[in-house]
Amino acid sequence: MRDEPAPLTRHLRVYEHRAHTVLELRGEIDLLSATELGPFLDRVTGRPGARVVIDLRSVEFFDCSGLRLLYRARARVLDGGGQVHLVCTHPLTLRVFRVTGLSRLLPPQRTLDAAVARSEAASGSL
Repeated sequence: MRDEPAPLTRHLRVYEHRAHTVLELRGEIDLLSATELGPFLDRVTGRPGARVVIDLRSVEFFDCSGLRLLYRARARVLDGGGQVHLVCTHPLTLRVFRVTGLSRLLPPQRTLDAAVARSEAASGSL
């Protein structure tokens, strides 16, 4: 049995899954938590060639601060020549992504494995 890594903060757990760094956000993602999360996300998303999956399945609330956080994470990963994918199942959060257009830039997947498969297909390694 594998030990689960401890969360870095009460809003973030980071772990590896099939050669991807998973950023599992938890709880309420608002101005306060986004300020706390920013440095951790910057550290991971600033790596050249980063392969990142942002998992929002444990998020209960997500406001515009969270949108800015995701947009910044996406830009940093792409600027470094990496890949970023999103996992999200919460209907209200998905609606916000559609209304703001973020779902076109960062199409949400329903599962972690679907996001990783999308990444592997894009890189030609599937």
